[in-house]
Amino acid sequence: MLRIPWPAPHTHNLGMTKTLGIADARALVHSREQLQSSGTTDRAIEAALAAGALLRLRRDCYVDASAYEGLWTEGRHLVQTIAAARNLNDRGTVFWGPSAAVLHGLPLYRLRPAIVHTVATGAHHGRTRAGVRQHEVALGEDDVVDIDGMLCTSLDRTVLDLACTLPTDAALCAADAAQRREAVDGHEFDPDRAALWQARMHHRASASRAWGIRRARELLAFSDGRAQLPGESVSRLQLQRLSFRDVLLQVPITGADGDRYWLDFGFPGSKVFGEFDGRGKYLDDDLRSGRTAEVIVLDEKRREDDVRGVTGWRFARWDSTHIRTAEILGRRLTQFGLRPPG
Repeated sequence: MLRIPWPAPHTHNLGMTKTLGIADARALVHSREQLQSSGTTDRAIEAALAAGALLRLRRDCYVDASAYEGLWTEGRHLVQTIAAARNLNDRGTVFWGPSAAVLHGLPLYRLRPAIVHTVATGAHHGRTRAGVRQHEVALGEDDVVDIDGMLCTSLDRTVLDLACTLPTDAALCAADAAQRREAVDGHEFDPDRAALWQARMHHRASASRAWGIRRARELLAFSDGRAQLPGESVSRLQLQRLSFRDVLLQVPITGADGDRYWLDFGFPGSKVFGEFDGRGKYLDDDLRSGRTAEVIVLDEKRREDDVRGVTGWRFARWDSTHIRTAEILGRRLTQFGLRPPG
């Protein structure tokens, strides 16, 4: 693959992670002038574009293809949002919806936004132009925040907008993640702080007349910050659709030698623990903590044996392929003798 010299400072080890922050996203996006100042000629730039080693995201916004393709969807959209901000060159631009979500670091479960979303301000009206969609929405004084020099809707407003507009599974993942920031410290869940978050979001939703607000109110009431990953949020949603009730979340267990574990789900009536196995646990360096996939598998087996030994409960495991629908998850659970209530 054709290599081109990137302007300093270089991004930090982005080839080893699929997630990034705003500063990292900015470091990935370069103008032609920046490339030229690093010693890359116009001819080399065009050759890199033709070879697929360099991508043109927007006018005069380029990114290394391998770094970009190694990102999760959220990271790619964050880079796209940064590139759009450069082109707009308007410090008053307010990013909205999915674009605000990535600025806040919220997940975009199974979404691949094709355009960047902003709020139509001043004399502008809702429209899509040059890959940027302007939405005609009303914003209150507390609805806009500045994140590292970029304006976007506040976290609460963003969650509400997503709850009104996104598919249920994607919106729930974002709501769970937002509540988690306020109600969970490490593995410790604070029900009082979660209740305050719920009350605040209920008040905001009750005052809204936006399209989709009825569904949004139900979704926000169902949200739970104990879901650590989007896959756990969607698992919770599918379990509800399967009529499972009284399912425990993040169940604390002390092993034989005093080790502390947290199990994703607990089904007391069946004495079964449920575990969602996301691929990131084995593939993403941010989650692997320097361990190889083989070591992680062995650690998981030792953990499961320890928990099984002190509790006598069985385990049911599923992954992202099993939570696409409630029916698929139901069939998976029956393989472990765990059947939905009749």
